[in-house]
Amino acid sequence: MTEIQKRIEELHRVLPQGVRLVAVSKFHPIEKLQEAYAAGQRIFGESRAQELREKAPAMPHDVEWHFIGHLQQNKVKTVAPVVSMIHAVDSLRLLQEIDRQAERFAAERSAAGLPPAINVLLQLHVAREETKFGFSAEELEAFLAEGSWRQCRRARICGLMCMASNTEDMEQVRREFLMAYDAFHRIRERYFSASSVFAECSWGMSEDYPIALQCGSTLVRIGSYIFGPREY
Repeated sequence: MTEIQKRIEELHRVLPQGVRLVAVSKFHPIEKLQEAYAAGQRIFGESRAQELREKAPAMPHDVEWHFIGHLQQNKVKTVAPVVSMIHAVDSLRLLQEIDRQAERFAAERSAAGLPPAINVLLQLHVAREETKFGFSAEELEAFLAEGSWRQCRRARICGLMCMASNTEDMEQVRREFLMAYDAFHRIRERYFSASSVFAECSWGMSEDYPIALQCGSTLVRIGSYIFGPREY
C-alpha cells in the first residue's frame, strides 16, 4: 500500500458520517490520482480549468470532479461538461454564466452520466487576507435579497464555501469557521427553508480540517496531506 493510499484510508476512517473528502489533486500527476482512487477516493478537486479537462478522461467515469479555485467566467465553458460542483461562486454574473453553460452542455453532461444542473457553493469571505475572493457577509445578504439568482435553473445553490486566514492562530481559524457556519444557518432559514439541497458547508484543508469538522463542515478539501507538495 502506498503512502497516498494509507492517507486516504486514514481520512475515510476518521471523517464523521455525512462529511465527504475532496482530494485536492491540482498540480499532481494522474498517477497519484489513480493511487487515491484505488484506495476508494471518488471526489477530486481541481483549480485550473484546462487541467481538469485533461485529467477527467484519464480517470474512471465514477469520479466526481469539483472545481475548487477562483473560476473566471470565460473558463466556465471548459469545465461545464465534466464538473459536478463549483465551490467558489462569488458573483451573480458567474452564477448566470454557469447556468448558461450547463444548459449549453446538457447533452454532454447527460452522456457523462451527470445531472442537468451544476451544483454550486457561494463563497463567503471570512479571512483577514484581502487577497481571498468571496462575498462579505453584507454582500452575500444583498445578493440573496436581490433575488436574481432564483432565475437560474441549471446552477443549483447547495451551500457555502470559505477559506480561513493563513495563520497559526487556530482560535482565529475557529472563529472564522463559526462565522461561516452561523451564516449558513441564517441563510438557509431565510432563503432556502424549502430546499433539501442547501446542505453543504465546504471548509477545512490539510492544516485545519479537524477544527472545520467541529464547526459544521460537510466537505473538507485536503491536498498536501494526501499527495505531498505540489508538482508544478
